[in-house]
Amino acid sequence: MAAAPRSTVVIVLIGALVATACGFGASGSPTPGSPSVTPQGSPPSGSPSAAPATLLVWDQEVRNAITPVLDQLNDEFEAAHPGVTIERQSKSFEDLKATVKLALQDANGPDVTQINQGRPDMGAAVQAGSLLALDDYAARYGWDKRWGPAVNARNSFSDDGKQFGTGSLYGASLTGEIVGLFYNKEKLTALGLQPPATFAEFEQQLAMIKGKGEVPIAFGNTGGDAIQIYGSILETLVDRAWLDDFIFGRGGRSFDTPETRLAAEKLLEFSEKGYFTRGYEGISYDDAWKLFAGGKGVYFWTGSWIGGDLVQTAGEKFGFLRTPPQQAGGSVLTIGGVGLPFAIRKTSTKADLAAEYIDWVTGDRAMELLAKAGVLPSHGAPGAEGTGALQNEMAAAFAEANSKDEVGHYIDWAGPTLYDAITAGLAKVLAKRQTSGDFVKAIDADYQAFLKTLE
Repeated sequence: MAAAPRSTVVIVLIGALVATACGFGASGSPTPGSPSVTPQGSPPSGSPSAAPATLLVWDQEVRNAITPVLDQLNDEFEAAHPGVTIERQSKSFEDLKATVKLALQDANGPDVTQINQGRPDMGAAVQAGSLLALDDYAARYGWDKRWGPAVNARNSFSDDGKQFGTGSLYGASLTGEIVGLFYNKEKLTALGLQPPATFAEFEQQLAMIKGKGEVPIAFGNTGGDAIQIYGSILETLVDRAWLDDFIFGRGGRSFDTPETRLAAEKLLEFSEKGYFTRGYEGISYDDAWKLFAGGKGVYFWTGSWIGGDLVQTAGEKFGFLRTPPQQAGGSVLTIGGVGLPFAIRKTSTKADLAAEYIDWVTGDRAMELLAKAGVLPSHGAPGAEGTGALQNEMAAAFAEANSKDEVGHYIDWAGPTLYDAITAGLAKVLAKRQTSGDFVKAIDADYQAFLKTLE
C-alpha cells in the first residue's frame, strides 16, 4: 500500500492530543532504565534468562493484519531472552470469551491472556481472584505515563472486582479502537454522495442506496454484532454523564429510558427497511467484512480493528468516519478506547517475565509495527507512522474523539451478564420476538439486580 504524505502528521497529532486529554507523554516511552527501553525501530536487547521458560499466551488477534505483528514481536522477544519460548494460542473473540475465565483458574492456564474489559470478563475474573494486579509493574515500566488515567481506568477494578474504573490496574492494551462507519469510496462517489454530516442525512442516504439496488450496510449477526450498531446509535442520543454513570455503576441510573428504546427501535427499523445484508441472521462477522471488502455494501458499521484487513484484502478503497451526530456540528459520543488488554493469571509462577512480555507487546516497537500494518496503535510512539489514507482517517477520528472527550464505552461493560443479555435481546428485537420496551426493561432488570450485589 502506498505511503500517505500526511501519515506522520496524523500519528504525531494523535499522540499530542491524547497527551493533552489524558496527561501522558506522546512518546509513550516507559520510565528511564526499564528493561523495554530500546532504540526506536530495533528489537529489545533484553538479557539472558536465568533458566529455560515457556510463557503460554492467549490472544484473539486472529485477523491477518495483527497476527504477523504479534508473531514478529514474539520472535524478537525470544531472541532477546535466550531460553524463553512464547507459546501463542490465538482464539476468536467468541471462543476467548467462552473459555478464558475458567482457564484463568487452571494451574496450567495461560500465563498471559487478553481479556475483554468491563464487568462480564475482566471484572468477573478479578472477583474470582484469577487476575494479578499490575500496579507494581505499571510503576516499574511507566504504564501510568504510556496511557493516561482515563484509559487505564478502563482496565481497572477494585480488589474485590465490584468497583469498575477505579482501584488496581489489571491489563494493558495493544491497539486503539474506535467504532464508526467504514464506507466504500467508489460506491459513495458513484451514487453522488458525500460522507453524511448528521444522523438524519445518513438515514436519507441509506434509503437512496437501497433504492439504487445496493446493500446499504454490510452486516452479519451470528456473533451478536448488532450490539455495536445498537451501542453506536444509543451513544448519539445520550450524554457523557449518563453513559459514565451507567457504565461505572454510579448515580442510580436506569437502562429503561426513551433513548435506549429509541436506539432499539431504530435498529429494527433499519432491518425492516432492508438496510442490512440480506440473511444477516446467518452471517458471521468475518464473512460480513469479507463481503464488504468484496464490494457487497456501501457502509460497514464496526471498529477500527478491521481496517488493516480491509486494506490488505481490497486496497485503499475505503474511508472511515465517526457515527454522525444528531445535530450538525453537535457533540457525539463514539464507542472506542483501547483494545482487549493483556493480563496475567494470578497463579502464574512467571509473573515477572509475563509483565516484561506485556511491556514489550504494548511498547513503542509494537506501536511502530502496528502502524506499518495499518492498525491503530493504543498510544503515540516515535516511528509509529501510518501507511495509508484509511489509517490516517481512523487515527484522525480517534484523535478528534479524544480531544473532545467524546470517546464512549462498550455498553456491555456495565454488568457481568450484560453482553449475553444485550446480544440475545437484540436478536429477539430484530426477529420481532420482543418489543423495544420489553428489551430495555429486561436489560434494566439485569443491571439493577447486579447493582444490588455491590451494596
